[in-house]
Amino acid sequence: MILYPAIDLKDGQAVRLVHGDMDSATVFNDDPAAQARAFVEAGCTWLHLVDLNGAFAGAPINAAPVEAILKACPVPAQLGGGIRDMATIEMWLDKGLERVILGTVAVENPDLVREAARAFPGHVAVGIDARGGKVATKGWANETDVDATDLAKSFEDAGVAAIIYTDINRDGAMGGPNINATEALARAVSIPVIASGGVSSVQDLRALKATNIIAGAISGRALYDGAIDLAAALDVLNS
Repeated sequence: MILYPAIDLKDGQAVRLVHGDMDSATVFNDDPAAQARAFVEAGCTWLHLVDLNGAFAGAPINAAPVEAILKACPVPAQLGGGIRDMATIEMWLDKGLERVILGTVAVENPDLVREAARAFPGHVAVGIDARGGKVATKGWANETDVDATDLAKSFEDAGVAAIIYTDINRDGAMGGPNINATEALARAVSIPVIASGGVSSVQDLRALKATNIIAGAISGRALYDGAIDLAAALDVLNS
């Protein structure tokens, strides 16, 4: 199981939110590239990046720090937030991003997801962010009636590389991930599922790994706060 350290970008800084609330941002590092290098030096093999401003604006806002991270770090990175057309997808992949994460457009323009997955095999993931099992879009500001599992199943034949499932009510709250919902989603589709939201201890990682079906886990605040020691976590996941 892969651990993806999260670098959430707001106004050029690495921050963490609670429940996706932009007004609750805590700045952890004003040099995101340095933070990324620290994660890589500790042994991580992937990075998870989010352009928070971009998620609300619908277009890349934190491009400069993302590019700095891509230049500074030799490991693959995935990015979500404000990626809503083919031109932006192509732009990021051309700059060396390994995987784009399509969230809002997965609900509003699923044909774009299919087109991108066909054009760039292995480089397109779907981000499914949910409250109470229902998908939220546009930086989690817009609630929908779309069921998270139904949305995931609709891309079963699209060729997407992964589904990143975030339980919004767990995100940034350090209360543990929604393992049952994430495992149920992973068992409902053949697409690899990555858990996000509330991963706050090595025990959480052990529990996710023990499902034998969840492909990865994203953690942010717990790594910054020291609740998860990255080296120890990697030892657990690689054992």
